[in-house]
Amino acid sequence: MSTEIYINHPNFGLLYRLCVIDKNEELFTTLYAQRLFFKVVIQSQSPLFEPLSRTEARILMENKLRRLRGNGEWQTYQEVNKLYQNTFQ
Repeated sequence: MSTEIYINHPNFGLLYRLCVIDKNEELFTTLYAQRLFFKVVIQSQSPLFEPLSRTEARILMENKLRRLRGNGEWQTYQEVNKLYQNTFQ
């Protein structure tokens, strides 16, 4: 079951969630071009958008994949790996 999550950036419009990075941290990209990436830190008042380069976003996802593989979370690993392949390959 795939649940798509979107968030509205004040300047760049609708962003699409690629994956959860850590507690309260998620990786988003622009909806159509997938050229701009943001690490979004979810805070109680409003989200904090941290712009990332394509390389930084790729590294964040690779680190997430390593953690999932190390923890034996194979189902989530496969889902995140598919997103990684579609986005960065």
